[in-house]
Order: sequence, then structure tokens, then C-alpha cells
Amino acid sequence: MLLLKVLWAFLSVGILGALLGLGLALASRFLSVKKDKRIERVEEALPGINCGACGFPGCEGYAAAIVTEGVELTLCKPGGNDALAELAEIMGVEAEGQGERQVAQVHCKGGRDSAEYKFSYEGISDCNAAQQLYGGAKVCPFGCLGHGSCVKVCPVDAIAYDNNGLVWVDRDICISCVKCVDICPTGVMKMIPDTADKIVACNSVDKGGVVRKYCKVGCIGCKRCEKSSPDGGFVVENFLAIIDYDKTGEREAAAEICPTKCIVPASDEEPIVEEIEAEERVTVSQDSHERD
Repeated sequence: MLLLKVLWAFLSVGILGALLGLGLALASRFLSVKKDKRIERVEEALPGINCGACGFPGCEGYAAAIVTEGVELTLCKPGGNDALAELAEIMGVEAEGQGERQVAQVHCKGGRDSAEYKFSYEGISDCNAAQQLYGGAKVCPFGCLGHGSCVKVCPVDAIAYDNNGLVWVDRDICISCVKCVDICPTGVMKMIPDTADKIVACNSVDKGGVVRKYCKVGCIGCKRCEKSSPDGGFVVENFLAIIDYDKTGEREAAAEICPTKCIVPASDEEPIVEEIEAEERVTVSQDSHERD
């Protein structure tokens, strides 16, 4: 009697499972939503990094939006012109190229040995948090704070610390997602052409006399770069030299004559270290410096 009850229980569960399985199979066949095959092709054409720079939840989300909503094909910066061309072919449209590849680079070399500090910051190791406290520990309110918000947000680990407590971008790894630019509170992280040979490693718009008080390697707006490399695209605006990269003239003369040596190679060979403890990243001056 007991054996029959056990067998009946197994049989009942087996029949119920078979019926439920059959129901799921029928539902899968007759109630499924057909997926446009182009979505899979578009997703395969994307780099698969899932960085979210396009504004959608990963490459799959962007692929679905392209096919079903007709969004722009140019939103994937990491994919570049190669991905754009393939997307245009799949969708049967024409698309203009994105132009020259852009990469991120920090425009500041005012590290522990050259910049002045107001105080020692011992809070959360985050640039946005540090900047909320009197504009950051540095006297210069425009420079790299060195707490690595950009390092944390980079999806491909293209940003690391150098041996001077500042960050530097490996342009060969950078995917142009612009996340580091968006998160930087001082605007010191900027996009430059991949072929750029020089950058002005300063972001300060203070007058030269003020800059000299808090940074040994800051731009003082002397305009010597404009005169030394007239075809190099150097223009001084708001006491800060910037480079018009549409100009292709030589820039080495400007770099050599720059009195603070703030014109540096866009791709530095300086050794990169993987991590520096937060307390080691900040070296402060005991004196308090105020901006004029």
C-alpha cells in the first residue's frame, strides 16, 4: 500500500511536469516576440565593451535602439569609423565619418614637487568629494586633484597614477568614451586628437603672477609659444595657452622656449605605477596661499 502511494506521487509529479513543459514549449513557439535579426548583427558590429558612453545600457541596448528607434549611428565613440561604416551598411544608410579619433589626456603636471597645497585632505579618495572642500587641497583650483575619480570610472583601465601623484592616460588603451572628462570636477581632463604631439599641461586661467605663486610648471600666458611656433596653433586666451590642432606646424620650438616647461609631449613615456596610497598622493605646504 505504501509502495503504491509512493509510485502514485512520482507519477503525479511526472505527469504535472510533462504538462507544464508542454505548455512552456507551446508558449515559446506561439507567444514569443520575434527579435529583429538586425539587432544581433548591429550588436556584433559594436566593440562589446558595454561602457555606456552612448547613453544606452550596453552594446545590446544601443543595438536595439538603432534598429527599433532609429537613433544615430555615431554614438559609439569606442567603435570609431570602422564600426560606423559597418553599422551604416547593416542599416542600409549613409553615414559621415566621426573624424579623427580623439583620446583623453590630463592637462596638468603640477604634482607633489611643483605645486603648492593649502591643507592635507584626508577624506574620501574622490576628486568630486575633495573639490567640495574649499575647492580641493591644491592652491590652484584648476589642476588635477589626484584622487582618481577618472581612474575608477575608466572601463578599460587606460588611466593610472604616475610617480608624482598625478594621473596620466595611455592613449593606446583609451577608447574615447569621455567618461573621465565628464566626471572630472576641474575640467583638467580634455579630449585631444590621437595624433597630437604636444599638449599645454596646464588648465589655470589665473594671471601669470598668480600662477607662479602656486605652481612651478603652470602656464603664465607669456605668449612666447605663439611667437616661437607661429604655425603650431598656439593661442593664449584668458592667460592660458591652448593649441589649435587643425594647425600642423612644428611645436618643438615653443616647448623649448616655454619658461615653465608646461608644453609637454601628449604621449609621455613617464613610468606608470598601478596604485599609490591616498596618504601618499597628497603632499602639502605648511603655509597657506591665497589667490590674488
